[in-house]
Amino acid sequence: MSTHRISMTVNGRTCEADVPARLTLADFVREHLDLTATHLGCEHGVCGACTVLVDGRAARSCILLAVQAEGAQITTLEGVARGSELHPVQRAFWEKHGMQCGFCTPGFVLTVVELLERHPTPTREQVSEALGGHLCRCTGYVKIVEAVDEAARLLAEERG
Repeated sequence: MSTHRISMTVNGRTCEADVPARLTLADFVREHLDLTATHLGCEHGVCGACTVLVDGRAARSCILLAVQAEGAQITTLEGVARGSELHPVQRAFWEKHGMQCGFCTPGFVLTVVELLERHPTPTREQVSEALGGHLCRCTGYVKIVEAVDEAARLLAEERG
């Protein structure tokens, strides 16, 4: 099996490795970097549990090969917090009970981080479109949408 040398920045840290050509980014961050908040659900890009940010954009790491992320800036859930403090999106999910079992939560959080970067005061349509690529079997989405609203408020408060 042939391997390829890859280099990328994951959560602010430069990572280099020799990986098989068919290794997914999800498997790379989980197995090579021990960043296990990136969850594998459907492994077809449908459920959203494996969502990470690639150069600031939400991407399904289960269908993206690690070699395709060569030179990219990758952010996983482990890289979202601000030191010992939760990111406002994480705080909002916690405060508004936007999670139950937590399996889908990392993907939702990263998608919402990207959404609020692009649209600081998103419309319901923008929220619905962003969350529409994720499956949650526990919450029914009402609490997740409330968490998005709270995160937008917290971030606006930070901006002053």
